[in-house]
Amino acid sequence: MTSRPTQPKADRSPHTYAHHGITLTDDYAWLKDASWQQVLREPSLLAPDIRAHLEAENAYSNAMLAQTEPLQKQLVAEMRGRIKEDDSTVPSPDGPFAYFTRYREGGQHRLIGRQPRDGGDARLLIDGDALAENKKFFQLGEADHSPDHRLEAWSCDDRGSEYFTVRIRDWDSGADLPDVIEETDGGVVWSADSRAFYYVKLDDNHRPMQVYHHRLGTAQADDTLVYEEQDIGWFTHIHESASGRFCVIAGGDHETSEQRLIDLASPLATPRLIAPREDGVQYSVADRGDELFILTNADGAIDFKIMTAPLSDPDRANWRDLIPYRLGTYVIDFELYSGHMARLERTNALPSIIIRDLATGDEHAIAFDEAAYSLDTHGGYEFDTTTLRFSYSSMTTPSEVFDYDMASRSRTLRKRQEIPSGHDRANYVTTRIMAKTDDGVEVPVSILHRKDFARDGRAPLLLYGYGSYGHAMPASFSANRLSLVDRGFAYAIAHIRGGADKGWGWYLDGKREKKTNSFDDFSACARALIAANYTSAKRIVGHGGSAGGMLMGAVANRAGELFAGIVAEVPFVDVLNTMLDDTLPLTPPEWPEWGNPIVSAEDFRTILSYSPYENVAAKDYPAILAMGGLTDPRVTYWEPAKWIARLRATMTSGGPVLLRTNMGAGHGGASGRFNRLDEVALAYAFALWSVKHDMAFSTEACPRA
Repeated sequence: MTSRPTQPKADRSPHTYAHHGITLTDDYAWLKDASWQQVLREPSLLAPDIRAHLEAENAYSNAMLAQTEPLQKQLVAEMRGRIKEDDSTVPSPDGPFAYFTRYREGGQHRLIGRQPRDGGDARLLIDGDALAENKKFFQLGEADHSPDHRLEAWSCDDRGSEYFTVRIRDWDSGADLPDVIEETDGGVVWSADSRAFYYVKLDDNHRPMQVYHHRLGTAQADDTLVYEEQDIGWFTHIHESASGRFCVIAGGDHETSEQRLIDLASPLATPRLIAPREDGVQYSVADRGDELFILTNADGAIDFKIMTAPLSDPDRANWRDLIPYRLGTYVIDFELYSGHMARLERTNALPSIIIRDLATGDEHAIAFDEAAYSLDTHGGYEFDTTTLRFSYSSMTTPSEVFDYDMASRSRTLRKRQEIPSGHDRANYVTTRIMAKTDDGVEVPVSILHRKDFARDGRAPLLLYGYGSYGHAMPASFSANRLSLVDRGFAYAIAHIRGGADKGWGWYLDGKREKKTNSFDDFSACARALIAANYTSAKRIVGHGGSAGGMLMGAVANRAGELFAGIVAEVPFVDVLNTMLDDTLPLTPPEWPEWGNPIVSAEDFRTILSYSPYENVAAKDYPAILAMGGLTDPRVTYWEPAKWIARLRATMTSGGPVLLRTNMGAGHGGASGRFNRLDEVALAYAFALWSVKHDMAFSTEACPRA
């Protein structure tokens, strides 16, 4: 028999610190490179001892999962076979042209182009494949054409650290102008004369705090600072307003927001404040004529409402209800046009689109049939139109893109996601159950399985969760999941508190001092699935990423006996130490989400009570795969590295626990649509391996009925 590889053992170098009368020791603090800011920009600067440890962990993971390599290759082939390789978006009209993105056969990266609005030969301008050539990592960022359609601003990141460089390409010549704008968030807003643009610059701690104005043909060093946020807990972003008249400077954290307008016809005008920030009040604005439309939680509207205010005097005192607050109906977003408004709402975890005629006030909903589904609206370039573009999918139905005429109420299918290897939705079932928690709350669980699935409690099941920041987990289509489902798995999504699946109050009930509700909800979902005979204990694999990775770490500590395996991608598991370090990119903006343990003893104790890293215990753990990225500015590479080291040193049985660090990528993992499949295949192969499924090492999926 082949001997089991020797697992790496991280050196212990105790670092002791005290806060609020509590003394803690961190044996693995040394894994955080003292020069992490420089490593984000240049990964080769990583300290040699840290690099050696991460590479040893990668080698160990590869050795432990070597027997799954044929399966991983087959999974990649299956998932790639479901991708239409020469896929493209539906062209989006703007003036004389319609803009689109597409992929070429075999291509990894987006191509950006346009065609005449009414049809004709298409032209490509930005070739992501060519730009990525010979680069270990490449991510094409945003692309924004100028109002006169002569120029295209485009951005890219070639480190994985999300420092984007903006360049300007001429549509006539196909060449880039000399202008190079570095260390931005990737987006721009053009001035009305197409001779200048606004952008957001990231500071040395990777925070978007400054808005600059750049005039073409000048150096970045000569750009004009037009706005600077003074609160390090606030992030700043920009976008074009609904009508295209303004650049909107949007600032905020997870609880409070504030917006300013710059007239794009007067680009050096002072940004105009809409309404001063008030703690706990969030708002966003869209413009139409002399009126502003405002989505807000003001006046205690937990699930948000829509108000209006005069553009000439938009102070809070002048806000008036247009769509009043309705408890339990969460207004997610709205799109504003010259004659209509389309708002996206969610009630009891199901979304809907409501169209309002702004002249008459008449409203109607767009109807959908399935029990669980996902909806998204797609704002276009044009304001004076009756066409709303939206997409629909469910866990069994591939994505469909529709153009909807808001005046005639007619719906036109513009694109249906193609699955080249074939997909018959009749072979699959999507359903929903409610999981009852100990405090009496009902948590929705969306489930996908094959039609011939046997509910006898014997099947393996992957349970996915997130539960933070008010992000809902849509019951949308994913072709990749079929590789598990076709091997007999059920696939379930837990719509736990901390997300906004059942409204903004659902989010508020899963943050700060109520954070453990998210973890308990996830465990309750697992138990409900067991009770309903979809699976059984030790046949479940938990899966989550980023803040969902924190969920995985907490669940492994609190209810590990339910799980055969845990997949934690870029997991936010070192919560306490990260929230104590105010130099890290996301720490100050995330104090409203988790609490500020620097100033608050109560917040310190709350985070300490659940932070996965501090709560690793001498007990049995399920098999765990943690996946990180060296240049990740959001969840830094040392979080999963420290967590795995402490697990190995503390747990008494179970496992194994594995760490895979992508040494050339950041938060989103490998770049390129096909390279990313390698990481999905690794996670799914680990899931199959961890439940010791009968077909875990078979290269064949179940035959399609």
